[in-house]
Amino acid sequence: MIGLEDRRSLAHDIDTAHSAGARLRLACDIAGIDERTLQRWKVNAGLVQGDGRPQAVRSTPGHALSPNERAKLLSVANEPRFASVPPARIVPMLADEGVYLASESSFARVLRAHGQSKHRGRAKVPRPVRPPTTHIASAAREVWWWDMTYLPAVVMGRWFHLYLILDLYSRKIVGWEVHDNDDSEHAIHLVKRTALSEGIATMQTKPILHGDNGTTLKATTVVAMLNWLGVKPSYSRPRVSDDNAYAESLFRTAKYRPEFPAKGFADLDAARAWAVAFVAWYNHDHRHSGIRYVSPAQRHTGEDHAILAARHELYLQARALKPARWSGKTRNWAPIGAVTLNPERDCVIKAHLEKVIQPLAA
Repeated sequence: MIGLEDRRSLAHDIDTAHSAGARLRLACDIAGIDERTLQRWKVNAGLVQGDGRPQAVRSTPGHALSPNERAKLLSVANEPRFASVPPARIVPMLADEGVYLASESSFARVLRAHGQSKHRGRAKVPRPVRPPTTHIASAAREVWWWDMTYLPAVVMGRWFHLYLILDLYSRKIVGWEVHDNDDSEHAIHLVKRTALSEGIATMQTKPILHGDNGTTLKATTVVAMLNWLGVKPSYSRPRVSDDNAYAESLFRTAKYRPEFPAKGFADLDAARAWAVAFVAWYNHDHRHSGIRYVSPAQRHTGEDHAILAARHELYLQARALKPARWSGKTRNWAPIGAVTLNPERDCVIKAHLEKVIQPLAA
């Protein structure tokens, strides 16, 4: 968009060059405009009034949200249960209740118009990172990862230790324990109890267990227990901090929950009570963005297929009700296929992902 003063200057320079013998088309090309553009400026008073598009009065589109609908969106977004939830999670949660009000972008526009578009929650806005991966999990109980993180106590310098085992495919926490010290015996007990609860003894192919290079997870007694269970150990590359990024992401989610005590835990029982509540929320209530906003427990048991199919049907009904609001296909609610962890050879990942079902969208 060229301002009025710039238009007049360009037109004057072009007329001067043209009067001096230059061809009008070439003079316009050098000025960076088309010959027809100059003609429109002169015919339609473009050199007197300038561009009228910024001041143009445009009618409201027929498919725009009504004031009542915008008020409803704002009211729902400000409900206590959605106070720290972004639109990307609000819409799928409402869809599971059989309610469709508007798309995520419509929620975001309404919140932005009312000054509520800031990042919700205590965490900072996430930065885009390269997705690291090593193994391929196309079903639950194929690839696990585990790690340990510190939970602060109210006494400065004292820490509790949270051990977690997570299923890479479903993102479900399949095993966890909290202790007041870091010991390989805790890791042995955890992996043995997790293997029992997940029933891997009856599986022909045992899961792979990926972890970092910490001394606890690489202890001889831990490796011996993994071999006895038939679980194949896997470790991050030396001096590479992002080989177990799923673990770091989960720990970040845990420590930025509103229930996480900012001043630390009073004792071991308090830390374990918090862990019980967090694991229950994460596995059953949390809508995970990496698995189409279903809970890890739903994906772990295969319930996500029916839930996502119901969302797809709901979107089709919403589009049929008001087709003017849909410029193309509905949102892709196809279940997420294989999940990768630290791919070192892209050709292997590509060959595996070619088997994934085509996206569910219409």
